[in-house]
Amino acid sequence: MGSTGGSGSIGGATNVRVVVIGDSGTGKSSLIVSVATDSFPERAPPLLPPTRLPPDFYPDRVPLTIIDTSSRPEDRNKLGAECKKADAIILTYACDQPITLERLSSYWLPELRRLEVKVPVIVVGCKLDLRDDQQLSLEQVMTPIMHQFREIETCIECSALKQIQVAEVFYYAQKAVLHPTAPLFDQETQTLKPRCVRALKRIFILCDHDRDGALSDAELNDFQVKCFNAPLQPSEIVGVKKVVSEKLPEGVNEHGLTLTGFLFLHALFIEKGRLETTWTVLRKFGYNDEIKLRDDLLPTAQFKRAPDQSIELTSEAMDFLRGIFSMFDIDGDGALRPQELEDLFSTAPESPWEEGIYEDSIEKNALGAVTLNGFLSAWALMTLMDPVKSLAYLIYIGYPGDPVSVFHVTRRRRLDRKRLNSHRNVFQCFVFGPGNAGKSALLNALIGRPFVEKYTPTKGDHYATNVIDMSEGANKILVMREILEDAVHKLLENKEFLSPCDVAVFVYDSSDEASWRKTAELLVEVATHAENSGFEVPCVMVAAKDDLDPHPVLITDSARVSQDMGVESPITVSMKLGDISNLFRRIINVAQRPHLSIPETEAGKNHKQYRRLVNRSLMFVSVGAAVTVVGIAAYRMYAVRKHSSG
Repeated sequence: MGSTGGSGSIGGATNVRVVVIGDSGTGKSSLIVSVATDSFPERAPPLLPPTRLPPDFYPDRVPLTIIDTSSRPEDRNKLGAECKKADAIILTYACDQPITLERLSSYWLPELRRLEVKVPVIVVGCKLDLRDDQQLSLEQVMTPIMHQFREIETCIECSALKQIQVAEVFYYAQKAVLHPTAPLFDQETQTLKPRCVRALKRIFILCDHDRDGALSDAELNDFQVKCFNAPLQPSEIVGVKKVVSEKLPEGVNEHGLTLTGFLFLHALFIEKGRLETTWTVLRKFGYNDEIKLRDDLLPTAQFKRAPDQSIELTSEAMDFLRGIFSMFDIDGDGALRPQELEDLFSTAPESPWEEGIYEDSIEKNALGAVTLNGFLSAWALMTLMDPVKSLAYLIYIGYPGDPVSVFHVTRRRRLDRKRLNSHRNVFQCFVFGPGNAGKSALLNALIGRPFVEKYTPTKGDHYATNVIDMSEGANKILVMREILEDAVHKLLENKEFLSPCDVAVFVYDSSDEASWRKTAELLVEVATHAENSGFEVPCVMVAAKDDLDPHPVLITDSARVSQDMGVESPITVSMKLGDISNLFRRIINVAQRPHLSIPETEAGKNHKQYRRLVNRSLMFVSVGAAVTVVGIAAYRMYAVRKHSSG
């Protein structure tokens, strides 16, 4: 199964640049001349200009550019610069000079690491015709070096004089670039790498049209035609299944080739050096060299938006996610255990939520399993933060529809304010407040986490998201982002900081006057930024820790500030007692009426008053001008009539 033909561009590569390095006198220049001319130079120049092998030189039909280098100390910087531009390195030693072999591990390979050159290295023993028969074999010599330096792709001996394996040297270098081993296979364990397994599993499922867990003869043939443009003969199919069943009985069943057998075949191809077979399969199904979907398969034009627009999943995409959740909820308990979630994402490069902002941001049950609301909210958050990643993962897990039908770009928030409503399904809320005011407790309450008495300052980004059941029956998703007090000033330097925010919440400790004072300052600071940037945001005040004795001054002071700035009075809550007064539903209600609860500073009020006066003056001027024009026209008409009667 599998054969490849040239395409002129493999994995996006249209040219492979190979840099040849090694000690002086090891045969670098002679090797290059020999492969380019099929002859041995009697006197090779000390340094050759770049040499190009044409596209038809090797089966992959990708041209090769070979760069010769000097190992003189004065040329060290130039050699380093060339190595950093290389796609692959050929590192030479002379078979008749053991010291040049020793310097591979004592100088050259450590030097490449020092230069941070992270490309495949082909170690080449030149002057094979001068090799002493008493010397150790190539395998004996190179095995310990290859264990120490995993960047070595392969090693080979050659003779430019005798034309022995000269073309193979550069073929292996090109092959290491176009069909690299490292992303596919772990040399140490001799197994396929996890990301390769996951990609091949997805391909297997896509080719298993009848969903019986095996590739029938017809499905195998379709796979072969798609990947290699040639059908399999019946005898070849029998041969493939025979090879698998002899080595791995569970690799074949009565329906055909199982997933285990499919993976075994690819491991076998790679062990036999036929990496191009597996790479051809991966690339035919849209994978790049990192074994992720290529960018051109992810239409990003639909993601163009203004700063105050968001991207949401459509109802079709949400219905698909509900269905996939049910499919993998094997025990039917309404939640995905870690293993069930791993199975769901087993056809993706990795789980998208194992780390970063997603890990602690969604609702889980007491056993740590992700609930349906947590699952849907995590997708909404990923779409909000990184729609390209969200699209890729929908494709990985089998979304059957047109990628364009996955997303919806919301109306601009500025227009929402003018239209006096917002029809979004996902609302993003920024949570401001001083340290120990209760911001983290508020986010934890959103995802159903129990209250923790001990205060632990938040470090880094902190998000929480969940589905909120609205009274009218239409569920909405609330995404809350905790804004650290120390980060506010820096964040507000960005004019568009508030553009993705639907509603801002300001939290303070109702028993602490200093906490209230700082929150009031933050409210003014954020409101001022909103007025200056044009991204005005409705605000909600939250008086936390209502289980403690309230500070006597704060009740009247907070009511006065709220009234002066035009926002609702603070909502009192106690996370400790679980009394949150329908807070999250009230936050969404405020966000759905974006023209209300927008705080106004004194400067903002004065500016608004000034604009009213200017507009009124302009109206008077325009009315006066109109009266003047009418008067002139009337006078002219009167003059014409008088002249006519005269």
